[in-house]
Amino acid sequence: FPADRTTEIGQLISSYLGREKNLEDHTIHLLFSANRWEHVPMMKEKLQQGITVVVDRYAFSGVAFTSAKGNFGLDWCKQPDVGLPKPDLILFLQLNPEAAAERGNFGQERYETSSFQEKVLQCFHCLMEDKSLNWKTVDASKSIEDLHREIKSIAKETMQEVQNKPLGELWK
Repeated sequence: FPADRTTEIGQLISSYLGREKNLEDHTIHLLFSANRWEHVPMMKEKLQQGITVVVDRYAFSGVAFTSAKGNFGLDWCKQPDVGLPKPDLILFLQLNPEAAAERGNFGQERYETSSFQEKVLQCFHCLMEDKSLNWKTVDASKSIEDLHREIKSIAKETMQEVQNKPLGELWK
């Protein structure tokens, strides 16, 4: 699941991203984090039931986007998410900025400019240096079928590796 735009916090985020509402940079960062924390009880419940949880844009996205603004350090950006469930796998779907801009609806939401996306990419590369996390980069320019096959293979392999491993906490 991506950011849940149905909760009160999610609705604020949605109106901000759609440029309907302006929010101070610290505020929006903390709202994204709060939106993630809203889902922690449900995530833990599903994981305890043996259900695999897939999250679109987890804490790493929030950290990369906020730190790309230039007036926030990575450490400050990570802090609100310390203690979230630690993912067993983080897939980074890499696509060059020109190809990304050609995809449908690019530019409709805040932050969807090529120059800002380039800064975000640099921040993601800094986050990938954390060897305590299992980052895998996948070439997103492949066909949907090939991309699906590769992601499925990586996910299956990871699920086998971690099946008896306890749930960890992010950045602790």
